[in-house]
Amino acid sequence: MTNKQVWLITGAGRGLGLYIAKAALAAGHDVVATGRNTDRVSKAIGESANLLVVKLDVACGADAESAVKTVIEHFGRIDVLVNNAASFYAGYFEELTPKQMELQLTTSLIGPMNVTRAFLPVMRNQRSGKIISISSSGGLTGFEYCTAYCASKFGLEGWMEGLQAEVEPFGIQTMTVNPGFFRTELLTEESTNYAKTTIEDYKARNAQQHEFWKAQNGKQSGDPAKLAQALITLANRTQLPRRFIAGADAIGTAEQKVALLQQQINAHRDLSSSLAYEGA
Repeated sequence: MTNKQVWLITGAGRGLGLYIAKAALAAGHDVVATGRNTDRVSKAIGESANLLVVKLDVACGADAESAVKTVIEHFGRIDVLVNNAASFYAGYFEELTPKQMELQLTTSLIGPMNVTRAFLPVMRNQRSGKIISISSSGGLTGFEYCTAYCASKFGLEGWMEGLQAEVEPFGIQTMTVNPGFFRTELLTEESTNYAKTTIEDYKARNAQQHEFWKAQNGKQSGDPAKLAQALITLANRTQLPRRFIAGADAIGTAEQKVALLQQQINAHRDLSSSLAYEGA
């Protein structure tokens, strides 16, 4: 293929990352599939002459630097970086421990920063590259019981928007993806960590929320294989969109947020517009 690319995908051993890796291989691209457990990644994806499996814990900056060296030695370049690795710390903010908050931010915000920071010098030297970061509807609006997760995704959103302006002069593009509910492994016991009920005022609601999120596993409306293929389609274009709202439910969430922001602007427009400094 004339437009063959080198893709690196974090968290490629399962969930959406696995679907993206398989879709990129099926499209004829070279794929660097990463994860903390390389045996698991290799087993999940299967054998391919275009596949390179690399150990990468996104929380570890040294792993990211090592991955860069391995990729460049093997393929000589990097065209598409997909920040996909994710976890989900669910619970009411008061009941989530500081350590749980830290772990959520490390995986979903600091991790993508670590990997991107490691690969940016290569992309700058190439004067090309595409960075795709998987956010969430929880990066557009806050949800009860998801304070840790939403905090990490809101942070990811701001970082990506600021980063785009910084790297665009070097021919590097970014895209933030906001999926709704997709039938991945994010809500499995391996990926979801629940806060323990420690405060009586939250006890009843905590039980209800816990059961709701557990029940969603395996019943999400979105097809991750279709989302993976959509990302391949978008990455094959000359210009990435800066944002991709993925799924009809995600579109609904985004439209509600836009309407709410407009309502909030209009509610106090006169007061807000009266705050100009009028002194000498």
